[in-house]
Amino acid sequence: PEMSTAEAKQAPGAKMGSDQPTMRERYYSNVCGPECVCYHAGLPPSARREMSRALRKDREVGNVTGYKMDHFEKGLIFKGTFIHSKKLGELEVISDAIMGVRIRAQHHGTDKELGPVEKYKFWKNIVTTPNTGVISFIVKHESDIPDLMLWKEATTVHLGERFLIPGFVDTHTHAPQYRFVGCGRIPLLQWLETYTFPTEDKFKNLNFSKTAYPKAVQRHVQAGTTTCCYFATINTPASLVLCDAVQAAGQRACVGKVCMDRNSPKFYCETTQESLQDSELFLKEVLSRDNHLITPIITPRFVPSCSSELMAGLGKQAVSYDLPIQSHLAENKKEIEWVGSLHPDCSSYTDVYDKHGLLTHKTVMAHCIHLSDEEITTLKARQCGVSHCPNSNFSLYSGICPTRKLLNKGVKVGLGTDVAGGTSVSMLDAMRQAINASAALKFRGEDGDTTVEGWDQPLSYQEAFYLATLGGADVMGMAHTIGSFEVGKELDAVVVDAFVADSPFDVYEDDTWEDIFQKFLFCGDDRNIMQVYVTGDLILDRTGGSLKLKPHLQANNLT
Repeated sequence: PEMSTAEAKQAPGAKMGSDQPTMRERYYSNVCGPECVCYHAGLPPSARREMSRALRKDREVGNVTGYKMDHFEKGLIFKGTFIHSKKLGELEVISDAIMGVRIRAQHHGTDKELGPVEKYKFWKNIVTTPNTGVISFIVKHESDIPDLMLWKEATTVHLGERFLIPGFVDTHTHAPQYRFVGCGRIPLLQWLETYTFPTEDKFKNLNFSKTAYPKAVQRHVQAGTTTCCYFATINTPASLVLCDAVQAAGQRACVGKVCMDRNSPKFYCETTQESLQDSELFLKEVLSRDNHLITPIITPRFVPSCSSELMAGLGKQAVSYDLPIQSHLAENKKEIEWVGSLHPDCSSYTDVYDKHGLLTHKTVMAHCIHLSDEEITTLKARQCGVSHCPNSNFSLYSGICPTRKLLNKGVKVGLGTDVAGGTSVSMLDAMRQAINASAALKFRGEDGDTTVEGWDQPLSYQEAFYLATLGGADVMGMAHTIGSFEVGKELDAVVVDAFVADSPFDVYEDDTWEDIFQKFLFCGDDRNIMQVYVTGDLILDRTGGSLKLKPHLQANNLT
């Protein structure tokens, strides 16, 4: 029998496993309207109930406004030149092309004949998986656009003399250390005691954090970094303030609450139990926010500041929550000697992490300058990624990472700014420094020191660009989502203008796109970065002659 809306809302739910819908579920099964293909997909009642619940949830939180076949709320089209890299050493320039990005996409049809179970899985995946900002097509002519009528109302960005590149991926940086970026060029361990620990401790004052963190995030965004792997501090509330700043900016990020329970100043150290409890509290809170752009990352600072009990516990958390891990490895020779004295039972620095369950396919290890062949083999076997931070390595007199050797051995490598060990938030600087570091190894080899494998193969600019985009995405486990312009990936991108009035370089009539691109890589800066997009959302815009950021970030004041 029919029920009123009020009665239907109060009706009890069906028993688990029952295929007979209740009055309440009959009411909700029409949430999409009778025209919705989900309702008429030939699904069993239990599947229809779960589908309508998912759709109703999307509607309640404002993610979806309609449920018609092949309908999306709006779209974004770029017309012009796109430059990206899909393979180490290869640069692809796609000129005079058209790229379509679906915004708030809903139902997508399929030509494949599906049975009831397959239909259920197909439609469940559609309504429960966010697909905002996904690249739908890259074509040369409008006539090649699939479902052209659906794109008639899309917003079109005419690039003209500008070009589009994937957003930069910074695989290692310290957000609180931006507070003293540019200060101190002393060896690592002395630098930690003099600058790092006293500054990071200040962030326990949340008013201080709410002022400092947005500035750090803002600088990364202005430099064209769409994805960042951040270290925060040991303070959990302050680390959540960093997540607030990242969310307000619209940036994609992994954010880690730092863990350290030994060999640290009394004013900046946790007990083992506190560190593990606060780490889990942080993980749960970030995950509960259900923001697919922000991922909590397990963050033991480095072996000297983490006990075996703490490292083992963090390794278990990574497994329990299926989360990535970040730390430092083999950055400084004195640090390596210290680790050896702390863990004489382990064969190497890398072995310490491995024995505590911290080396996985989701692990990002910064620096990795002074690794033995055996350690490199272990990193490759565990599918770990390496964040190469050349600016920091030079600034703190740490050494030169053998990037070519790591690449030749099949280790995933990306680039990091490592602020404030590194003196710049710009991934352009990271690329230049990476090229120069590899050149320095070449000079050393020509002078007779040929001990570093690959010394005679310095990085090309094409390779450095790959490491700053798709290579970094691979290190962070996001290569299937971002890093290059491919159909099905999310659009994280930067609009570059080589002709802006105050550009730090000049362009001439006979310059090719490759020439202009190289000039940007070696001579450009944030003045050339006109727009920044994350999942198709415009988060920075300079096209009007002034800098426009997301409102909360612009205010530099978070609640």
